Amino acid sequence: MKINLTKQSGIYTLTSEQVLPLSLEKAWEFFTLPTNLDRITPKEMEFRITNNPPNKTYKGQIITYKIGALPFIKSNWITEITHLEEQKFFVDEQRFGPYAMWHHEHHFKAVSDNEVLMTDIVNFKLPCGIFGDLVAGNYVKNKVKFIFESRYKILEKTFLS
Repeated sequence: MKINLTKQSGIYTLTSEQVLPLSLEKAWEFFTLPTNLDRITPKEMEFRITNNPPNKTYKGQIITYKIGALPFIKSNWITEITHLEEQKFFVDEQRFGPYAMWHHEHHFKAVSDNEVLMTDIVNFKLPCGIFGDLVAGNYVKNKVKFIFESRYKILEKTFLS
């Protein structure tokens, strides 16, 4: 597992890399099916898609969610797919939700006929500036890291079993 989390100028950047035993085509098919996000998000997050997105991700797509951002508090979250290059990458950006900024890049690169390197790059900023960082910075940073560590394990279990 390769996960790195840094902070610069108030913006956190998480980078996660994972090699999966899938062809590029199968990986793309799996990760661009919006409902699979429910499958790879840890249950503790109480994550649920609230609109009815089609079975294929496309540029301009809006997806709405409810997520347990903090204990006992559910948050509405709306993201838009702002960039997409078939079988290479797509980007989701928060339009409304718990972050001051959320920009998530999903990259896919074939390393062989049946292995793909998946790289996530997430840039996020907490609301309320320095105050938000002081009050919730460590909690949110650790929660985002937990989500990607859990996702790594869920994907390993899904594709390596």
